[in-house]
Amino acid sequence: MTEMKVNPIGVIRNSEEGCCIKIQEKFVPALLALEGFSHIQVIWWFSGFDDELSRSLLQAQKPYKHGPDTMGIFATRSPLRPNPIALTTSEVIDIDHENGIIRIAYTDADDHTPVLDIKPYTPSLDRPDRPSVPVWCRHWPDSIESSAFFNWEEEFNFE
Repeated sequence: MTEMKVNPIGVIRNSEEGCCIKIQEKFVPALLALEGFSHIQVIWWFSGFDDELSRSLLQAQKPYKHGPDTMGIFATRSPLRPNPIALTTSEVIDIDHENGIIRIAYTDADDHTPVLDIKPYTPSLDRPDRPSVPVWCRHWPDSIESSAFFNWEEEFNFE
């Protein structure tokens, strides 16, 4: 197997003032022509879960209140996984090319989380016409925007 090397391109800044991605200076030129995309897909590293135990978990016991008693980790959005990689679609508020900052509406990543990559969200490639989900989560919101008003605490069995 070929050795894989992943280098962060920036970090999440998540505070009371809002959310943004601070891009490392050498990667700022990669922001060119990102304007006009309303959303981006942010690929980030669950840095707080990058340890042997977290990476060895292959099943989770009842992570969702309405879900099955046991689920394979690939059927969850848990940070505990073989490779602690996350994907969040975020609305772009503003791009500051001079300072290498993308202001975003929301992210579920913590402050100082490493960002691995950014891709523009394009409906023709990223949004299926008729996606389906299991019965236990069909009552979840249909969009990121409506998710902001959904009571997610009623869905997860947080420990």
